[in-house]
Amino acid sequence: MPPVRPGPVIGLLLQFAMLALLSAAVGLGRAGWAAGAAYALGSGVLLTRAMHTAGLVAFGPADLVTQTRAALVGCVTALTAASFAGDAPVPALVGITVVALVLDAVDGKVARRTATASAFGARFDMEVDAFLILVLSCYVAPSAGLWVLAIGAMRYVYVVATWVLPWLRGQLFPRYWRKVVAAIQGIVLVTAAADVLPRPVAVVALAGALALLTESFGRDVVFLWRHRAATIGAIRRAAAQAPAMAGAPGAGGVRGERA
Repeated sequence: MPPVRPGPVIGLLLQFAMLALLSAAVGLGRAGWAAGAAYALGSGVLLTRAMHTAGLVAFGPADLVTQTRAALVGCVTALTAASFAGDAPVPALVGITVVALVLDAVDGKVARRTATASAFGARFDMEVDAFLILVLSCYVAPSAGLWVLAIGAMRYVYVVATWVLPWLRGQLFPRYWRKVVAAIQGIVLVTAAADVLPRPVAVVALAGALALLTESFGRDVVFLWRHRAATIGAIRRAAAQAPAMAGAPGAGGVRGERA
């Protein structure tokens, strides 16, 4: 019998509770509820699959913080969808986004202090960040220009590119500048969403953020290109070893325990 993973279930309940509170406070409308519900269900399925792949049954302390951030991102998603159907409550959207951005600095610290850092947690955190940037880009684009969507789409274009270009799957070394650039995207986008800057200044800030993001991705792509031979070789060796591993004694048992 597959193990019960309470984390995604709790996240789903938390998300709908937040959406209900948000709807009662500022209103969401059909578009907001539809987007929020789709986000909640979709993220729950993806999270369950990711935990299954990682062999996890329960969240760690830091994952609980990230799950809270994910629920906040769901609220921002709902408000953004509602904005396309009418006037959105900007203070609510900006306030929730700011809390989500602040919590982004918390989950990593919790993971380190509790010695529960993991590849799953890092990926969970990254995907929540990426989707928040995508949603904010969608919110800002109608007023600043559709080119702003490039900020939110760049991460996903990169992921799609890895399906076509295997050498992009190579390992990248940790780089503090990536974190700085990611933080800048969120800060600039939420500032633009708050509409507290003159339009020309906001556009220049957004263009600068996009330039920094392009430079960061570009540097990584160049690094991976230079090391493409090693990456492709590693992929081929892993593919060659896969049949042997599948038939090895105990391999089926391991998969059974994680099913």
